Amino acid sequence: MSAVPRQVVAARPVSGWQNRMAGTVAKSAALVPRASSTLTSSRSSFPAVNGCIRSAACGASKSIIVPGFAAGAVKQSGPLGRRALSVKAVAAPAKLSTEEAATKYGFEIVKKEFISEYNSDATLFRHKKTGAEVVSLVNDDENKTFGAVFRTPPKNSTGIPHILEHSVLCGSRKYPIKEPFVELMKGSLNTFLNAFTYPDRTCYPVASCNTQDFYNLVDVYLDAVLYPNCIRDKQTFEQEGWHHELEDPAEDVTFKGVVFNEMKGVYSSPDSVLGRECQRVIFPDNTYGVDSGGDPVVIPELTFEEFKEFHALYYHPSNGRFWFYGDDEPSERLRILDEYFKEFDRVEPNSAVAKQSFFKEPKYVVEKYAASDNAEEEPKTFLAVNWLLSEEPFDLQTEFGFSFLNFLMLGTSAAPLRKALEESGLGEALVGGGLEDELRQPTFCIGLKGVKAEDVKKVEELVMSTLEKLAKEGFEAEAIEAAVNTIEFSLRENNTGRFPRGLSLMLRSMSAWLYEGDAFEPMKYAAALEAFKARMATEDVFGPLIHKLLLENPHRVTLELQPDPALGKQMDADEKAKLTAFQKSLGEEEVALLIENTKALKLKQETPDDAAALRCIPSLALADIPSKASTIPCAVEENNGTTFLRHDLFTNNVLYMEAAFPLNTVPASLVPLVPLFCRCLTNMGTDALSFVELTQKIGRKTGGISVYPMVSDRRDSPEPVSYLMVKGKTMGDKVEDMLELYTEILKDIDFNDKDRFRQMVLETKANMESRVVGGGHSVAASRLDAMNSVAGWVNEQMGGISYLEYIRDLARRVDEDWEGIVRDLKAIRAAVLAQKGAVLNLTADEQTLTALDGPLNSFLAALPATGGQQQTWSTTLEGLNEALVVPTQVNYVGKGGNLYKAGYELNGTSYVISKYLGTSWLWDRVRVSGGAYGGFCDFDSHSGMFTYLSYRDPNLLGTVDVYDGTGDFLRGLEMDEDAMAKAIIGCIGDIDSYQLPDAKGYTSMLRHLLQVSDEERQIRREQILSTTLKDFREFAEALEAVKNSGKIVAVASAEAVKIANEKRPGFLNVKNII
Repeated sequence: MSAVPRQVVAARPVSGWQNRMAGTVAKSAALVPRASSTLTSSRSSFPAVNGCIRSAACGASKSIIVPGFAAGAVKQSGPLGRRALSVKAVAAPAKLSTEEAATKYGFEIVKKEFISEYNSDATLFRHKKTGAEVVSLVNDDENKTFGAVFRTPPKNSTGIPHILEHSVLCGSRKYPIKEPFVELMKGSLNTFLNAFTYPDRTCYPVASCNTQDFYNLVDVYLDAVLYPNCIRDKQTFEQEGWHHELEDPAEDVTFKGVVFNEMKGVYSSPDSVLGRECQRVIFPDNTYGVDSGGDPVVIPELTFEEFKEFHALYYHPSNGRFWFYGDDEPSERLRILDEYFKEFDRVEPNSAVAKQSFFKEPKYVVEKYAASDNAEEEPKTFLAVNWLLSEEPFDLQTEFGFSFLNFLMLGTSAAPLRKALEESGLGEALVGGGLEDELRQPTFCIGLKGVKAEDVKKVEELVMSTLEKLAKEGFEAEAIEAAVNTIEFSLRENNTGRFPRGLSLMLRSMSAWLYEGDAFEPMKYAAALEAFKARMATEDVFGPLIHKLLLENPHRVTLELQPDPALGKQMDADEKAKLTAFQKSLGEEEVALLIENTKALKLKQETPDDAAALRCIPSLALADIPSKASTIPCAVEENNGTTFLRHDLFTNNVLYMEAAFPLNTVPASLVPLVPLFCRCLTNMGTDALSFVELTQKIGRKTGGISVYPMVSDRRDSPEPVSYLMVKGKTMGDKVEDMLELYTEILKDIDFNDKDRFRQMVLETKANMESRVVGGGHSVAASRLDAMNSVAGWVNEQMGGISYLEYIRDLARRVDEDWEGIVRDLKAIRAAVLAQKGAVLNLTADEQTLTALDGPLNSFLAALPATGGQQQTWSTTLEGLNEALVVPTQVNYVGKGGNLYKAGYELNGTSYVISKYLGTSWLWDRVRVSGGAYGGFCDFDSHSGMFTYLSYRDPNLLGTVDVYDGTGDFLRGLEMDEDAMAKAIIGCIGDIDSYQLPDAKGYTSMLRHLLQVSDEERQIRREQILSTTLKDFREFAEALEAVKNSGKIVAVASAEAVKIANEKRPGFLNVKNII
C-alpha cells in the first residue's frame, strides 16, 4: 500500500535510458544519489502504474490508510571451487571490535575510515580464503541494506546474465522451493527486494528495517546466488529464459519464456531500441557492444550448458563484491558471509571489462526501428550524438567537472544545449541523458526524436555549434551559482525517496569499486566539492572540458534511427519462419516429446509447493508485528479559509512545502489543459523575469519547485478530491525566497511564449506515444478507471489516451488559435488561484516551522481571496471492451470493475488478499506459466476499483481467462497458519513501509485530504491482522462483479487483436492509437 493512491496523478518518477532527462539533478554525477539508468532489467514483475512502482518495495495495493531461521542443512558439491556446505543457524555472537571480527571470521582489513558525508564508519574487508571483497558501512540508519554484486560481462546477446538473474531466485540448496523470491515478497517486511542486470554486472540487493527480517533476506539471497537449483533444473531455464512450446500436434510451435517476452517488449519501444543501439555503436569492441538483457532474435540460441557454465564462471565469492549498510551489528555481517565463503576456494574468474579503444575519426551510423504502418502521421526519425569520454573512469575532479558541465548544459529546461535543441523546431523531444558514468568508461549522449527526414543532419550541426559557442563564451555566473546550489543541495539532502539510501550508496560505490577503483572515493564529496568550487572561482573549468572531451574527441558516433513500417512484420515473419522450420524438422516421436515437455513444465509451474516445503523460508511471527498503526505528527489549523498542516519532523534544516489549490473550479472543457498549465508555471518567464532568469533563480534559492495536478476518488463521496500542487523544498534560511518564487510563478507567469508552448506540446505528445508502447499497462488501467469514476475520467483526460488525442489536436491549434489557448491558460489560473480552500502542507523541525508564520501570511496576502466557482464534473467514459492498437510484439491486458458498486464494503482483509493474488495466482498463471513479464492486481480502496493488469504479455484472451478464474482459485485455496501469517506480515510490510521525512509529511497531507483518520487506519490494521481463510473465500464472491461485468482494455498489436476477435467475434472494440 503506497502513500500515494493509484488514482493520484502526480509528478511521475521516470527511469530508463530514454527518460534520463527527467532526472538530471540526480543524474548530474555519480556522486549524486540516484537509481541506475544503465540498468538492463530488474527481477520485479511489478512495473510503474500511474507513478507508483509495483514492487516488493511498495506493495500491490494502493490504499492510503497508511504511508506506511533455520532450514535443514543440505549438503552437495559443485563446480569451480565449491565444496560441501552445511550452514546452521546460530546465536548472534557477542559484539566484537572490527579487528577482532575480521580475525575471527577469516577477513583482513584493507581500508578503514570515517565517511563524514554520511556519518558512517566504513571498512573494506577482503576474505582471506576466497579474496571476496566486502564494504561494511555502520551508521544509525534503520533501513539496513545488503547487496551481492558479480561482474558478469556477456560475450553475446543471448541474455545469459539476465536469464540467470531471474533463475537463481527460483529455488536453492537451503530453500528448495519454486520461488523463494516470491515467498519473500509475500511474507517479509522488506523495504527493497529485487535484482538488477547491468551491461557488465548483476546485483542482488535487499533492505529491511527489521534486523531479523533483514538477516533472513540476506541468507536467502546468498544461498540463491551461490547455490541455485537452476543450474541443475533445465525447466527453470526454460521458464525464465526460453523454450519451444506445443500443446497439440495440430497447433504451431511457439517461443515462450519470461525474459524472451520481456525483451520483446523492450525491443518494441523505439526509445529502448535507440538506447541499445547507442551503446552498441559507441562500444563496438567490448562487452557493452552486446545486449546483456538479451535480443529476442538470438535468445533462442542460448543453450542450457552455456547457461550453467556462465554461473560456474562468475557466481563465486572471488568474483563478488558484497555490501552492508545500516545500524545492525557489524561483526554479525562478517559471520554470515564467512559461513558461505569458507566453503569456497579462491579462483580467478577473469571477469574484468576490457576497455574500448578510441576511434581515430567520428562515425555516422544508420539503423531502423519498427514503426506503425497505419499511423495518422508519418513516422519520424531519432538522431543521437554519442561520445566515449575517457579510457578510464573519471577521477573525482574530472567527475565533478563534467558532472557540473552536464548539469549546466542539460540540467534544466533553461540549460543552453537543452534549450537550443528544444527550441530549434527540429524535433519533438530530447533523447539521451548527457553524461552516463556507471560503466567502465563514461559516455555522453544527446539528441532529438520526432525529427523529419529533411532535418536530420541539422540536429548534429546544432549540437556541435552550440558546444563550440559554450566553449568560447562559457556560462553565466547565475547559471553556475544555480548549478552549485542544486547539486550541493541534492548531495547534502541525500533524499533517495523510496530507494534505500544504502542501496543508492552501493550503486555509487560500484562505479569505481567494480573496476578496481577506491570503493570509498565516490562517497566522499565534501572536500572535492570545495576544491572544485575554488577552481571555478579562479579558472575556466568548463571550456577545456568541452574542447577536450567533446569537440576534439574523435570517438563520436552519430546514430540515425529511421522508422521502418515493414520491419515489425518482417521480424514476426522471420520468427515464424524459424519456428516453422523447427517444427518441420521434428519427427513424430520428437513432436510427442515436445508436447510431453510442454505439459510437464506447465504442470510444474501450476503445481504449488506443499506447505511443509514452504516452511523452509524464514519468516517473522505475527507476534513480532506491532498491533498499533504508526502515526505522523500533524497539527491542523484553519485561518481565513486556508488550512495549515504542520509536521514537526527532523529534516536537517530543510523545509518541504506543498501549496494545494482546489482544481474543482476548472471547467471540464479545460481539464485536459491543466498538465500543460502546470508546466508553464516553471517553464515560461514572468512579468519581471525571463524564463532563463526564473529557472536560475529557482536553482539558486531552492532545492527544486514542481507543479502538478493531484486527483483521487474519496470513499463514500461521488466527488473527486482534486488539487493543483505546488511542491518545493529549501533550506530554512531561504524560506522567504522560495515563497517569493511561489508567488511569482502563480501570479506573474507570462503565457505568451508561443514557440516554447508549442515545444512543450510536441514533447508531451512524443513522450505520451512512447508511454503507450512501453507502459501500456498504465494506459489500460487509466482507461478502465475512466469508465468507473469521475476521478478516473479526470485523470484519463490529463494522462491517458484521451489526453494524447487532446495533445495531438492542441499541436494543430497552437498555430490556428493561439490567442484562445492563452485565454484558456489564464482562465485556469483565475479559477484555481485563491486563499479560500487552499491547503499549505509544511514539513520541518519545530524551529523552522515556528519561523514560518510571517512569510506564509505574506504569501497568502498576495493571492486573491477567492477563485472560480465550483464545477460539476459528472462524466465517465463509456464502459466497453477496448483494444488500443500500437506497434508492439507484446500485449498489456487489463480488466477491472468496481466492487463498491456491486455491494462490497471495505475491509482491511482485502489488502492481504489483493497482495496474495499478485504473488500467487496471477504470478503463477500470467507470468510463470503464461510467459508475461508481469501479472498483478490492484484494489483502490478509495474508488472501489479492482483491476487486473499484465505487462509485456504474449497472451491476450488467455490472460483474461486467468483473471476470470481468480474467484475459483480463492474458493479452492487452502492455507495453513504459516502461509496465512506470511500473507499478513507481507501486507503489513507494505503498510509500514519506510519513509523519509518529506514522504511522511506528504502522506499525512493525503490522509487529511482524503479524510482517512488514524482511527480508521487502526481499524483496518486490526482487520488485516485478523485475516482468515474465510475472508479469502468471501472476497471471491466480491470478485464475481469483475468477472461478470468488468471491462477489458488491452494495449496490443493489430495482429493480436485480430486473432482475439476471430476467436471471440466482437469481443474488443478496436481503436488505433499509433
